[in-house]
Order: sequence, then C-alpha cells, then structure tokens
Amino acid sequence: MKNNTQLTQTGYQQLQGELDSLKIKKEQIITEIEEVAQPDESGEDGLATQLKEELELILDKIEQLEHVLETAQIITKGTKKANVVQVGTTVKLKISGNSIKQFSIVSDLESDPTQNKISDSSPLGLALLGKKINQSIEVDAPVGKITYKIVDIK
Repeated sequence: MKNNTQLTQTGYQQLQGELDSLKIKKEQIITEIEEVAQPDESGEDGLATQLKEELELILDKIEQLEHVLETAQIITKGTKKANVVQVGTTVKLKISGNSIKQFSIVSDLESDPTQNKISDSSPLGLALLGKKINQSIEVDAPVGKITYKIVDIK
C-alpha cells in the first residue's frame, strides 16, 4: 500500500464511515464470541472459531483503514492545479471523435465505475494524469486502442 493516498473529502468521509461501522461490528462479534465460547469437554465449537476468523479479518481491515486515514492527503480545490488532470478533478472526454463522457479521477479506494469515478491507477486514469485541455491520449482496451480528447477539466 503506498503512503499518502490522495483522497477527495467525500472519499475520506466514506472511509471514516466504513471504519466506524467496522468498529461497531468488531464489538458485536466480540460479544458473540464471549457468548458462544463456553467450551465444554469437546472444546470450542465451530461457531466460535468462525467468529474468531471473521474478527481477524475485520481487525485487519480496521488497521488498513486507520493507516490510510492517518496518512491520507485530502485533495481540495486549493490543492488542485488549474487545468491539469489529477486526483480530485472531473474530466470531460470526447471518445474516438464521437461521444462525450465525464469521469472523476479518484484513488483506488474511492473508484466506482458505475458512478464514473475512475482510479488514478487504472489504464485511463494513468493516461490522463498530468494532461491538459485539448490533449489527446490513446488507451489500450479489450476492443482495441481508444482515443480520448480532453474537452474540459474541473
């Protein structure tokens, strides 16, 4: 995991919410483990073992999110360079000379293609970083090379 992940304010808040939910779930699982982990002569039952495994996964995820949130750089309008594609910008692209589509460039942790939020480490995101209005880029896709022209940057 790279240090100083760049996050939008919305992305930071979403990750904070996810962290808070995981902490609540952690407490619920600990309570469940205490309730079912009354070993009899046969030892611990399968449910307690399953809950402990789930708890371990949650603890790992909590640790990862805490690290990201502690080291994250929040991208605000003041930290963005004018007219240059970077994390936190919204880019309007003309695709192969025809349709126009808009994408927000975000970190891996915030990406959601269904909402046109693409990761800065995706092939398109990487190709766009540092580019300016009217520049064209080519990206390899399963259907072949696609040409994108930057129409606007917000």
